[in-house]
Amino acid sequence: MNYTLSEIYIYPIKSLGGIKLQKAIVEEKGLKYDRRFMLVDSNKIFMTQRKFPEMALLKTKIDNDILTVVDSRNNNSVKINLRKIEKDSRLYEDLEVEIWDDKIRAKKISNELDKFFSDSLGISCSLVYMPESSIRIVDPQKKYVIEEYSVSFADAFPFLIIGEESLSNLNTRLKQKLPMNRFRPNFVFSGGKPFDEDRWKSFKIGNITFYAVKPCARCVITTIDQNTATKSDEPLRTLSSFRKFDNKILFGQNLVHQGTGEIMANSELQVIEWK
Repeated sequence: MNYTLSEIYIYPIKSLGGIKLQKAIVEEKGLKYDRRFMLVDSNKIFMTQRKFPEMALLKTKIDNDILTVVDSRNNNSVKINLRKIEKDSRLYEDLEVEIWDDKIRAKKISNELDKFFSDSLGISCSLVYMPESSIRIVDPQKKYVIEEYSVSFADAFPFLIIGEESLSNLNTRLKQKLPMNRFRPNFVFSGGKPFDEDRWKSFKIGNITFYAVKPCARCVITTIDQNTATKSDEPLRTLSSFRKFDNKILFGQNLVHQGTGEIMANSELQVIEWK
């Protein structure tokens, strides 16, 4: 089989709009800038589209290490200097934040940013950053991986990959076709057959090796239109008819990795080992 890495995405602020890249840097915690920021409520608990679907309407872009967040409803925007925050993270206020069962040390950036997001979402919240020194371990119960890997504010694993053919297969079963952004992958690949990614054990992109450690269990975020923040019952209703295993609806593969460096869209994806 011939496979090509066709698309790369990052989501600098968890659960906000994503950014399509032509090239990306693979770091220890995942792709550079991917989910290194997160919104937390007044109890310092993470916020996502599961509870706040309007987060989808906050779009992001990066230019020369400046992250711009735009509220698509009114074009209000705010800019975040990523290089400065990365360099001066020790100067910002320490917070302990909660994401799923993890309590993680993070940095509160500024009251000005908090006001922008609080006004946009209609709830008091704060933007926090995960500095390089903050460690969050993948799968601490060792259910899926034995070695220790680090992850950012992603739900559980550093990467998610989905095949174009897998989405095409799903779309043949839906009344209305859905775009890939419903599933918020980091990597999209072309070639092969639907759900080939389910059968991969390891693969390489350039000099970096990725390991498929578990299928991704899908949640209600997949039912949220990323342009309007409206909900429906698809694609979960249809996926549950043919992709439900042990009461979980599975679509895409979660990954860990070995190695760091640059990867580029349109690169060859070489399968090393099959399950």
